[in-house]
Amino acid sequence: MTYCLGIKTKQGLIAMADTRITSGNNKSTKKKIYIEQREKHSLFIMTSGLRSVRDKAVIYFQELFLEGVIDHNKMFKAVNAFGKQIKRVEKEDKSALQKAGLKFNLNTIIGGQLEDDDEHKLFLIYSEGNWVELNDDSPYVIIGNSGHGKTILNRVLSSQSSLKQALKAGFLSFDATRLSATDVGYPLDVAIYKKDSYSIEEKRYSGEEMKDIAEKWDNDLKTVLENLPENWIKHNV
Repeated sequence: MTYCLGIKTKQGLIAMADTRITSGNNKSTKKKIYIEQREKHSLFIMTSGLRSVRDKAVIYFQELFLEGVIDHNKMFKAVNAFGKQIKRVEKEDKSALQKAGLKFNLNTIIGGQLEDDDEHKLFLIYSEGNWVELNDDSPYVIIGNSGHGKTILNRVLSSQSSLKQALKAGFLSFDATRLSATDVGYPLDVAIYKKDSYSIEEKRYSGEEMKDIAEKWDNDLKTVLENLPENWIKHNV
């Protein structure tokens, strides 16, 4: 399993992904955010699902660009192109995967801004290659291990949130997932895109770097719980 989070606010985009790879009892670290960046062209791709399927789809996508087959000027065109590569990999590998008892599964988050886009955009692509674009009513999307980190985002995040607020909320979402799932863990990769900048900033955070923040959140939660009003409690506890 994995944890990948994409957030869109008026100020820009946040991409966040854990780096833990679990195979049986073995654990390793691998980057899960792919970034394509040049003049007036900035996008990131994150995926959940089989690593081999992900790598193949991304390589096909890269090759089309390097060979000059595609040159996107709008994000939806890049999303369509990546969706076609998902379908291509499915056609090539699905039968063999099924024989091996594996399911073809590749969900993707793509975000960025290209030359003719009026603003930065965020998309979710399904395993079938079809997609939806996120809007102000749904400012984030999680793929992979999505069950534990949504609560904090639903409570505090909106399209009006600053990038700093989005980054903090995203970290707390990751931290909740990390504590509840053994297959999600540090290091944590973050990519930040500021509106109309055509530049993506990357940073990798270790568990040691984020230890104090995680502990403060833990302690503050306990304090809030202790200080909640109790006059509504009618039971003898």
